[in-house]
Amino acid sequence: IRDRALLESLYGTGMRVSECTGLKMENVDLTNKKMLLHGKGDKDRLVPFGSYCQEALQRYFEQTRTPLMEKYHRDHDLVFVNHYGNPLTPAGVAYILKQIVKRSSLHTSIHPHELRHTFATHLMSNGADLRAVQELLGHSSLSTTQI
Repeated sequence: IRDRALLESLYGTGMRVSECTGLKMENVDLTNKKMLLHGKGDKDRLVPFGSYCQEALQRYFEQTRTPLMEKYHRDHDLVFVNHYGNPLTPAGVAYILKQIVKRSSLHTSIHPHELRHTFATHLMSNGADLRAVQELLGHSSLSTTQI
């Protein structure tokens, strides 16, 4: 349940792994399908997410995160946690992706940043404006988005 919410969040928003592991509960608005991400250079940005991400997060909060936080008496506000209610680390996110790929029929490796790149590529191939993609990704330079 957590892994699905994690994947939907990474791919559905294009967030960086550091933004994902630092995401706080108070910055996720399930009703309006928006997240406030704290990005590079201390810059915050509001990003939308779709219904798949919304449903995955709702299920994760109700069925996994809340029970873990109660069971292990954790009181931090970070969204993504491990099986003991402790915050996920960037290495933990990479490990989860590695395990998902290992269980699948894919014979490759996927790094978290590739989901961010895929998010941007899919937006661009479906006609999104380059400047809009730049804002969603939190790039300060348009040339970074064009890579």
